[in-house]
Amino acid sequence: MSVVERPDGCRLLVEERGPTTGPPLALLEGMGGSLPGWRRNLPQLAARCRVIAHDARGNGRSTVPDAPVSMTTFVEDLVAVLDAVGVGEAHLYGQSFGGMVAIELALTHPDRVRSLILACTHAGPGRASRVEPPVRVRKDAPHLVLYAERFAAEHPEHVAEDVRAWAGHRQRPHARRRQWEAMQAFDAWDRLGEIHRPTLVLHGTEDRVVAVENARRLAGAIAGAELVLLEGAGHVLHSERPEEVDASVLAFVQRVEGAA
Repeated sequence: MSVVERPDGCRLLVEERGPTTGPPLALLEGMGGSLPGWRRNLPQLAARCRVIAHDARGNGRSTVPDAPVSMTTFVEDLVAVLDAVGVGEAHLYGQSFGGMVAIELALTHPDRVRSLILACTHAGPGRASRVEPPVRVRKDAPHLVLYAERFAAEHPEHVAEDVRAWAGHRQRPHARRRQWEAMQAFDAWDRLGEIHRPTLVLHGTEDRVVAVENARRLAGAIAGAELVLLEGAGHVLHSERPEEVDASVLAFVQRVEGAA
């Protein structure tokens, strides 16, 4: 692991896996996520790609000053990470909040993007489709909303293992607030037509955090985008169905590389 220092004092934890000669694949985690959240995916992804993962500012073991930030801040952080590891152009695999960062980077720095993989995300909450009816979150187990209801009921040991992995990297309240503020100010819906990079949109049909209709809207607005809906999967589909999701990601990256 390595650390990238940002001008405002933020320290970003970076982990690289896989062959340096493989296609570069940057993993962008969701709000409050951390590198252990990718542990089920790293072995398979790193077998074929040069994987670059980092804890976004305020997530995991990265730090964040308690000051307002925007989506541009997270984009600039990602550019700094890619520069630090010597990668000019990468496939961007963003989950939830990370997908929004990937979208903004593709719009503002298209030369740094080889392709987009947008999982369980949207182009801004203000005009995003909502989950209807709204899901009630158990106060003693709010994390359950991240999973498909049936999956959580049938695989409690899987969920418990995830919770243990996340426990050592709980997000600090001020960091979550700053990420939430950046997300609320983000709106790229009217700019999606400006994206001209190969795009794969992944979404679980039982996502109880981000409505699946957003995936259809993203795929419809980005020219040539591929849409893959995983029947019965929830918001953290990369944890629920790692083999299936990783296979879709790797097949897409291979197609893009083959067409280059």
